[in-house]
Parts: sequence; C-alpha cells; structure tokens
Amino acid sequence: MMSEQVLETKKKKVKDNSGKIGFVKFFSWTLRSVSTGTNLMVMGYLTLYCTNYLGLNAGIVSILLVASKIIDAFTDLFAGVIVDRTNTKLGKARPYELAILGLWGCTWLLFSTPAAFSSVVKYIWVLLMYVMVNAVFMTLLNANGTAYTVRAFPNHQQHIKLSTLGFIVPMVGIAAFNIALPQLLQNMVHTHGDWSRVVGMISILMIAIGILRFIFVPEVNKAVIDEEKKETEKVTLKDAFTLIKKDKYILFVLIPTLVVNFSSNLGAGAYYFTYIVGNLGLQSIIAAFQILSIPMAFLMPMLLKRSTCVKLIGAGAVLSVIGHLIFAFAGSSVPMLMAAGFLTGIGAVPSSMLIGLLLIDLADYHEYIGINRMEGVTSALNGFAGKLGSTLATGASGILLAMSGFISTTEGIVEQPASAIAMIRALYSYIPAALWALTGILILSFKLESRMPEIREELAERRAAAAKD
Repeated sequence: MMSEQVLETKKKKVKDNSGKIGFVKFFSWTLRSVSTGTNLMVMGYLTLYCTNYLGLNAGIVSILLVASKIIDAFTDLFAGVIVDRTNTKLGKARPYELAILGLWGCTWLLFSTPAAFSSVVKYIWVLLMYVMVNAVFMTLLNANGTAYTVRAFPNHQQHIKLSTLGFIVPMVGIAAFNIALPQLLQNMVHTHGDWSRVVGMISILMIAIGILRFIFVPEVNKAVIDEEKKETEKVTLKDAFTLIKKDKYILFVLIPTLVVNFSSNLGAGAYYFTYIVGNLGLQSIIAAFQILSIPMAFLMPMLLKRSTCVKLIGAGAVLSVIGHLIFAFAGSSVPMLMAAGFLTGIGAVPSSMLIGLLLIDLADYHEYIGINRMEGVTSALNGFAGKLGSTLATGASGILLAMSGFISTTEGIVEQPASAIAMIRALYSYIPAALWALTGILILSFKLESRMPEIREELAERRAAAAKD
C-alpha cells in the first residue's frame, strides 16, 4: 500500500514538473530572440542610412532589397531541407545557432559601407551584405527554430511556457533597445563613420547574448529523436513542395506572418519623427509606451485556457488597426502617439508570441497525415514569409517615398515636399491599419487548432504502438 502511495506521489511530481525549464536554459533560449529581434530593428534603419549617409536613391535601394528575395526564396527552402537532413553529435538544429556570428558580422559590414566607393559599388556592397544577413544567416536561424524547440523541450506545456512567459525576455530586451537606439542615433551618429562604430558595439553585445542558446540548450527529446532514427529516407526539396501541396493549413499561417512583418517594417517611424515631429529621439517615447504591453505576456497562459491562439491573434489585430488609425490623426501630438503606441504594442503581442505554437501544430499535422514532420522546412517557410514581408515593406516604402518626391542627400536632414510628407503619414497609419485588418481575417480562418487535441492523442497512440513493435 505504501509503495503504491509513493509511486503515485512520484507520478504527481513528474506531472507537476513537466512544464519546468530551468533558469539558465530559459534565459539562454530567450536571449537569442533578443539578438535576432534587435537585428531586425537595426535593419529597419537601413534605408535611412542609405539615403541620408550614403547618398543613394531610395527607389533603387528598395528595388535591390526586394530583388534579393529571389535569392532568399531558394536559400529558405534549401535551409529547411538542410536542417531536416542534419544529424550530428550536437543534434539536428543546434549547430545552426552558430549562424548568429555571421548575422551580426555582416550587419556591421553593411553599416560600414566605405564612403570612398562609387555609387554603383555601394549598391553592390549593400545588396551583397543584405543577402548574407537575410538569405544566409537569418535563414538558418529561422529554419532551425521549430526543430530545435521540439527536441530541446519534450512536452507541450514547455512549448506554451516558451511562447508566452518566454516571450517576456525578448519583449523587454527589444523594447529597451527600441528606446535606446533612437537616442544613440540622435546623440552619437552625425557622420557616415559613426554608423559603423555604433552598429559595431551593438553587434558585439548581441553576439555575446545570442550564442548562449547554442552553449546551454542541448537537444534532449528522446521520443522525437528515436522516431527520426527509424526513418530511412532523407528529406528532399521534392518533399518540401509536397508539404506545400498537401498541407492545406500552412498558408493561413504564412500569409499572416508576411502581412504582420510587412506592416511592422515599413520603416516610416524614423522618417515620421525626423520630418514631421522634428526629433528622432522622441521615437523613444513610443517605444517606452509599448513596454506597457509586457503584462499581456503574463496573462497569455491564462487567456489560452479560455480562448485559442487564433482568436487571441485576431483580437490583437483589431487593437492594431485602432492604434494605427489613431496614428493617422495624431500628427505631432505626443499624447495621441503614446495612446497609439500602446494599442499597437498590445496588438502585436499575440501574433509575436503564438505563431510558434501554430508551427508546432503544423509539424504534428504533417506526421498525422503520413508525411515527414519537416520542422525545418516549416520554420524556413515561415521565416521566408516574414523576411519577404519585411523586405517588401522596405521596398514599398522606398519606392513610394521616391515616387512622392522624397529628396535623398548626403547633407543630413533637408526640407521635404508636401507630397513626401503626406506619404510618410500614410506609411505610418492607413497602410499598416489595412494590413492588420487583413491579418485578422486570415488568421481567424485557420481551423487546424481545434483539431489538435484529437491529433496529438492519435499520434501518441501510434508512437506507443510502434514502440511495442
């Protein structure tokens, strides 16, 4: 009788501890997201750097960045297949964390474009470094995400914790960076060479915190690893296209990811505060108010018990629409900008936190319908959708600014025509509002989530039966 009680106590303890991660492992995992998220924020200033400090044409720069997506499309698919085919002593996905070194190294080189270069060589250099940052290193870091998550953390409760509470660290880190960067640029960047020094300092810090995941988070999910060892066929590019063909749900995740990243990376904020508000440093105030959305992350586990990922993302999209519409009428009114920043900050939280859970659902669905799980390919496709959205945003904003008569110069800030000012306002308000509305419509059409309890139960039964054989 006593032994049965002891056994029951042990079982209960295991169940209670099933969602525990550990301090070092938790922070090592989440700090890498701070590093990659910071990189995206730095890249948001690329067009401003090119137009105001390299003297390049905004339209041409934008066209080059959009053209780079042709290369990115191929590297994303290849990266996903490479991750899914990898089998090393360090694991399947973990080795690709070393790409953080190349990511920041090439970012520094991008913002260190030699001033002595001719305009043509500057365009080539910018394109080459941009491709290395996005099409190579960020691609590898995106492609290993889902595969690394399911192998480093064995159960679904840990996945929920990482996607909710684990989002707080990146949110705080990136928000702090958003506050600090405009101040750094306002006070420390006055010449072309200042960009290299500031981005160089940021790169060293971000490499130091970004590499911690590789060092401290091993792949330990024996069930998934053992299941993979039974597979005799390697993933190929053909399998990637089979996934796209057979997975009827994937576009409902990829398109919102593209739209969200497009909306978030139009880059109008720097222009808005430079030419309309008249002080780039005041952009820090908006970033500071967006920090107020952090408590939302603490509420997310409770909200997930009462609702679903897609409904929460849809609600966030509605708040983002309202926030951007306030931007449309805010002008240089700091109180209105604060209110809009608060709403858009809260609105972005669910999509940023919960898309990862939907990707894990997709991997389980692939196994359920009898194809390879292909976490690497799924992550790579989602990463490509995000990068495509951010690059199209950069391209669209540059082309629209050029069409509106925006004046590019090496002289710093100059008076812009009324048409350019009107375009900057639109890029900061109406366009993002429309895109967030589209995101809400699309994500609410994602029906797989409601089927997942049944799917996970059947997969567990299949694996148990296979283990007995």
